[in-house]
Amino acid sequence: MNGAMEYFRHIMEVVGTSVDGVGVFIIAVGMVVATVRLVPRLRDRSHDTGNYYSLYRQDVGRAILLGLEFLIAGDIIRTVVVAPTLQNVVVLGLIVLIRTFLSLSLQLEIEGKLPWQHEVVRGDKH
Repeated sequence: MNGAMEYFRHIMEVVGTSVDGVGVFIIAVGMVVATVRLVPRLRDRSHDTGNYYSLYRQDVGRAILLGLEFLIAGDIIRTVVVAPTLQNVVVLGLIVLIRTFLSLSLQLEIEGKLPWQHEVVRGDKH
């Protein structure tokens, strides 16, 4: 039974690390895609040039947000399944807290509102 548990933990370590890898991949590819999308905007002189930086930051921010979700999932998998000690759970809690703060900050900057806030519709007083 102990051998089966060690095998399971090893598999979960690989899964957690793989999920982390996907998160890093998403961030890296998202930054490349954002940069590739920026190039035609810079070449097109017919549009307002003031929005390039803002649109680029939004694209990069979205990639970071999605990548952070995967990184948090990988941390949870490895901490809870592989090494569920009190110290590791506390460290995981701090990591999740910091990454959640980063996610909320990025979302506020990208969309101008927090996830639980409704879109303000013109003429709507609520």
